[in-house]
Amino acid sequence: MPELPEVEITARRLDAALRGAHIESALAPGVNALKTFDPPLSALAGRDVAGVGRRGKHLVLTAAAPVRIAGGPAGIVGGPDGELALLIHLMSAGRLQLYDKHAGPRDRTSRVLIRVGGGRELRLREFGSKQAAWAKLLPAGDLDADDALARLGPEAWPQPPEGAALKELLDVPRPLHALLRDQHVIAGIGRSWVDEILWDARLSPYKRGADLDPDDLARLRAAILAILGGAIEHYEEVVTLPIPDKLPLPLRVHRHEGQPCPRCGETLQAVHFEDYVIAYCPRCQTEGRVLKDRRLSRLLK
Repeated sequence: MPELPEVEITARRLDAALRGAHIESALAPGVNALKTFDPPLSALAGRDVAGVGRRGKHLVLTAAAPVRIAGGPAGIVGGPDGELALLIHLMSAGRLQLYDKHAGPRDRTSRVLIRVGGGRELRLREFGSKQAAWAKLLPAGDLDADDALARLGPEAWPQPPEGAALKELLDVPRPLHALLRDQHVIAGIGRSWVDEILWDARLSPYKRGADLDPDDLARLRAAILAILGGAIEHYEEVVTLPIPDKLPLPLRVHRHEGQPCPRCGETLQAVHFEDYVIAYCPRCQTEGRVLKDRRLSRLLK
């Protein structure tokens, strides 16, 4: 699933390419992907792109209010006054990409198509059969009140909570690996980057948030900043348009189980669940203990 660093670089690249572009049309071939009907997606047509940004793991395309021509024919530039915002969640297999030509009739991956000047097309695409990626068109003023954003926790980057605020946020008897992935607790971190963050902070994925002492909290916040910020810096150097389907994730621990720990050389271990894997270093994070694998036991130490 694209997480904060991947969504952030996508927003930056698309914002630079699309800001000020005129929207010619908007349609949703994947009708299930569109979660709103009022205003209709067609209300984007005739507007200019005001910007592309990020909220947690969500992308937000803002379209400026249409320019009304004094004395012009009725209906030419109609539509609601004020900005509109297209809120997009890529889920696990979605991608938002800009193309120099329109999708062909055989295209089966596109869920939303936004055609802009110069023959370009912004496509919300999705791979696989789940069709979980979605988009909502809202008046920009209603964006913060939408359930998808209103329930998000504070942003994990660039200014995560610190000190007493971070302690209060994490002071619950839940394992850190689950806690940091909960978007209602802190927004933007997912399965890939939580492994990297906990490894960098030298914390067990199963240490409970309520058990963190001040030193743990300081190391955790520093790791969040270093890992997410470092990933974004890496993407700034290597990611250009067109944004690839698979970004070159600079991972050192996640997906590297069985390999030497980059810090101490111990063999990285993993705990396997039905649809994801936790990777960690026993020496750096769990005082030498190898955690029980979910494939073999339902008990975790």
